[in-house]
Amino acid sequence: MGRGVPELVLELNGQTWTLDPSRSYSLGRDPQGDMVLDDARVSWRHATVRWGGRSWIIEDQGSTNGTYVQGQRIQQVEIGPGSAVHLGNATDGPRLSVSGGGAPSGGAPSMGAAGAYGQQAAMGMPQQAQQGQQAHQGQQPPVQQPPQQPGPGGWPQQGPHQGQPQVQPQGWQQPQAPHQQQPFIPQQQAPHQPPQQQAPQPHQQPQPQAPQGNLAQSGPGAGSSGPAGTATAQGDRSPTTFHQLAAGRVMRIGRALENDLVVSDLQVSRHHAEFQALPDGRFEIRDLGSHNGTYVNGQPVRQQIIGPTDTVGVGHSTFRLVGDRLEEFVDTGEVSFSARHLTVTVDGGKQILKDVSFGVPEKSLVAVIGPSGSGKSTLLKALTGYRPANQGDVLYDNRNLYKQFAELRQRIGLVPQDDILHKELTVQKALRYAAKLRFPGDTAEAEREARIDEVLRELKLDIHREKKVTALSGGQRKRVSVALELLTKPSLIFLDEPTSGLDPGMDRDVMQLLRGLADDGRTVLVVTHSVAELALCDKLLVMAPGGSVAYFGPPDEALNFFGYDTWADVFSAFENYRDYDWAGRWRGSQHYQMYAADLDSVAPQSVNVQAPPARMQKSQSWGSQLWTLIRRYLSVIGSDKGFMGLMVILPAVLGAVSVVIPAKFGLQMAPKGSFNQAAGTVLLILVVGMCFTGAANSVRELIKERVIYERERAVGLSRSAYLMSKVIVLGVITACQGVIISAIGLSTRKLPEEGLLMPPAAELCVAVIAIGFTSMMVGLVISSLVKTAEKTMPLLVMFAIVQVVFTGVLFKIFGSPGVEQFAWLMPSRWAIGAAGATLDLGPGAGHMMAPWDSKKPLDTDPLWEHTTTQWGIDMVALIVLGIVCGIAVARLLRRHEPEVMRK
Repeated sequence: MGRGVPELVLELNGQTWTLDPSRSYSLGRDPQGDMVLDDARVSWRHATVRWGGRSWIIEDQGSTNGTYVQGQRIQQVEIGPGSAVHLGNATDGPRLSVSGGGAPSGGAPSMGAAGAYGQQAAMGMPQQAQQGQQAHQGQQPPVQQPPQQPGPGGWPQQGPHQGQPQVQPQGWQQPQAPHQQQPFIPQQQAPHQPPQQQAPQPHQQPQPQAPQGNLAQSGPGAGSSGPAGTATAQGDRSPTTFHQLAAGRVMRIGRALENDLVVSDLQVSRHHAEFQALPDGRFEIRDLGSHNGTYVNGQPVRQQIIGPTDTVGVGHSTFRLVGDRLEEFVDTGEVSFSARHLTVTVDGGKQILKDVSFGVPEKSLVAVIGPSGSGKSTLLKALTGYRPANQGDVLYDNRNLYKQFAELRQRIGLVPQDDILHKELTVQKALRYAAKLRFPGDTAEAEREARIDEVLRELKLDIHREKKVTALSGGQRKRVSVALELLTKPSLIFLDEPTSGLDPGMDRDVMQLLRGLADDGRTVLVVTHSVAELALCDKLLVMAPGGSVAYFGPPDEALNFFGYDTWADVFSAFENYRDYDWAGRWRGSQHYQMYAADLDSVAPQSVNVQAPPARMQKSQSWGSQLWTLIRRYLSVIGSDKGFMGLMVILPAVLGAVSVVIPAKFGLQMAPKGSFNQAAGTVLLILVVGMCFTGAANSVRELIKERVIYERERAVGLSRSAYLMSKVIVLGVITACQGVIISAIGLSTRKLPEEGLLMPPAAELCVAVIAIGFTSMMVGLVISSLVKTAEKTMPLLVMFAIVQVVFTGVLFKIFGSPGVEQFAWLMPSRWAIGAAGATLDLGPGAGHMMAPWDSKKPLDTDPLWEHTTTQWGIDMVALIVLGIVCGIAVARLLRRHEPEVMRK
């Protein structure tokens, strides 16, 4: 140890290091590091400890879950003997014991200038007071907490991962279990008296805890007197770091190391934005063409003057201007979430969600249960912005989600009930394509792969990375869906029925996974039908029939609140007494006063969802998204050998069927006095066969990916790029099939010596390919219309039959009012017209088919006229029908997007 350098000893997992001031020490999961920790909450390279010239310093290296000194999250701070250092979690993360050479353990802290980042007060106070201050965010004095008892599965029922101390109010008495001999009959209960629940004694009135709703005031926007949609302050949360802005100076922000302000976030572009101090004393933010955008008060901007009431969003970082100093707040998951007076009304004025209010503490797991028809799915859509409520607010760290959805959508993860990945791909490939779509275009492949590896290890999926998703168990597939959402490090994760269809063992595994996600620094809300593992949750929201709240609070108090021993009895009561005022009973309860009353004290407000920006920010350029989507689609098709074989066999079989039809004169004119009627039949089989093939290629493609599209669209996928990827890939496949069916069907037929523009075989092949392409577009329309894949096949068969009828080969169509005009909408009508123009199919002298009316032997179908102009008209009509179908598909896809993104 050098002269004058105080000796520092670190102890971790039974190992001891005496630090050398001439070097730095790395901490993390990296086996090559100096201090290796095998804990999923610890990042690969989590933090470093070094001698700073005056004192020892610990510095966080952009870890996911943070580094904590004396219970406070830090970026860089001085440490000394007695400092309490935790990695990954402020309370139960791996603890680093710090002592001096020969100093007794637990000696008084020697922190030096620890206040460089606002830590002096926290490090100088007793640990109990620090925890109280952190839990209450300065809203009420700390409360002495009793020892906690582990809940089922070894998880604490009321743990420090919640946003406030989870103890019962002083003087409050736990209600006694109900008597089984006295089943609950709502009509016999006072409207505000919990059934079979013992009320506390008069001198034991509950003293409410710090309300859940107040937790929402601890993030961006807390303390603001402005509207909820405008974040103006950070409340009691301390900035992560400060940056000084000098007059005339430009401060660049980005992921690249050459920036003045480096943000280690893959959601941030390498050169993202820049702050500039103008000569007149004002400050300006300018976006540098970033992929995910720069936001002021939640709205994307290119260039804007900012003031002290504005917040600037760049990735997971939020900046606030205080004088000439820029304060940075990094969203690491410690955010609150609340809903106030959410009401959803459908056509006719019927309310399917009624005045729902609840608050979620940071880093907690919340379950939502309820019977069918209780509005759980509607609530989830309202909370995520997919279908905003007609009335009420959804607050993400006190920022209005609906008004600032463009920015906040990047910080929210959603795992629908169905898997949001392509089951034909391997786990590694599925995540790789998802990362390419979600991360900025300037993200290096090594950066994406590193993040994928980190997520796979965190969820214990690294041993399954090369397996196809179809080969995984139900629980493992759900983990992969969660892994996909974790790529962008969301602070808030929603899950819809993640345990649906799983056995009890997998049910428990999934819920324990969610418990771990919450403990690692995320807020998790899960909608579920399963009640087996509710004890793992911090809070439970019970929805009553009709969409109102029946209970919100700790899960271990819920059954006692309802007065029953089992959830089956509770759900039976919901079913038997659907008209009972469950919401009124909840609002008259003590639990309501403790957990929700403060949120209801704010008057409900109508929701005026802002129109989406003219150009919603996307992580990738349109061309990059298109290329990634095409490659992914080709990988999906290439992974399904059966589908590939079918795409070759189907046109080959249909082409062979046309060969079976006897045609004495092939597709040439018959000798004088005869007609080649079989030529029309051969063309009918070729055209309708290709029509069926093209539609069959696409009729399931959108419906089978609907859930995937909905989620990817919410995080920035371009609708037109998605549709074009389908059109291009399926168009190429359909064109190849057209060549196959034409080659087989025409190979044995005699053709005219000359065509109109090209050789007859080429002209006929072009017409067949065109009908296949247009039919493929019709298939996409069907796929975007139906609600289930089972409905596609009947519509496909109906489409093919209608094409047979309106070709103009089976009966006379031209000259029939109404029928002729309707036939113009049929692709087969124009395809037969183009083929007929090539072969001079019309009746009359020198023509092929017999006249429809012997009295008018020269009465020819105008679409079969043997001219270059008519052939061109027929082909243009086919293409126009395909374009119209494409426009229709684009409009229909809007129905499956978040309402705040529709344009």
